[in-house]
Amino acid sequence: MTRGPRGFAGLATERAHPRTRDLDVLPTREIVRRSLRESSAAFRAANGAVREIAALADLAADALRRGGRLVYVGAGTSGRLALLDAVELTPTFGLPREKAPVVLAGGDDAVFRSREGAEDLAEDGAAGMRTLQVGGRDLVVGVSASGRTPFVLGALAEAQRRGATTGLVGCNAPPRDAAADVIVLLRTGPEVLAGSTRMNAGTATKLALNALSLAAMVRIGKVHGNRMVDVRAGSAKLRDRALRLVEEIGCVDRRSAAAALRASTGHAKTAILMVRRHLTAREARSLLHARGDSLRAALGVPSGARSR
Repeated sequence: MTRGPRGFAGLATERAHPRTRDLDVLPTREIVRRSLRESSAAFRAANGAVREIAALADLAADALRRGGRLVYVGAGTSGRLALLDAVELTPTFGLPREKAPVVLAGGDDAVFRSREGAEDLAEDGAAGMRTLQVGGRDLVVGVSASGRTPFVLGALAEAQRRGATTGLVGCNAPPRDAAADVIVLLRTGPEVLAGSTRMNAGTATKLALNALSLAAMVRIGKVHGNRMVDVRAGSAKLRDRALRLVEEIGCVDRRSAAAALRASTGHAKTAILMVRRHLTAREARSLLHARGDSLRAALGVPSGARSR
């Protein structure tokens, strides 16, 4: 199988941090203090990439609107962070699980145990794209702290060859020939522990993915105001949240909210529209579909007005 080039020595995340060279002789409290103090670099890095994160979020929303998918690809910590973001899209926003698949170097076993060598196999990344049958409606986002993980770059190259739009989220500049339409470069610099990209690089990556997926879900109508109206009520906490959403946004009492939720099979957005517009569940679903799944549009609330 094809193995990618190394060339990692010059990466910013591999350099020794000048303010933590004495880490091994510090008192425990000071180790913790410096680690937390230096984590501010992650926030600066994420804020420095707002334009690129937003561009990637718009591409994700476009892909999902046209029936495509948001596909994440990664290895090691970066891959696990991508997986963490993807799996939350279903309970939080009601996005079908198959709409946000994740391809991990080393497969599912890599979620729970390190499979470091798997990231060096570019062909395995490409094979993952073929297995998913990635195509022109999809957005494929590679996540790589180094910006040059062979598995990720191989997947992006194959995805682009198959007509997909591509993006790369990383903490070092990728090779010039990286097959990414949008590059989100998170300049976190050296780590508290040299080369340990689970630290600042991981934090910045999580921040970027949080913002990317949130913005994409907002754009496709999964959010009303700042409320998760497409929440999947699969636990007591989430069922209570859905009930409160119908009460508050639907402007009804708890009993009426509960009845609407039962009629809508637990879908808060449908239930809200039912009680606000005096519709059946079927009518509410039809109206939502006609309005691009946007509760605001279905309610006829102007974008600049308060929803309640």
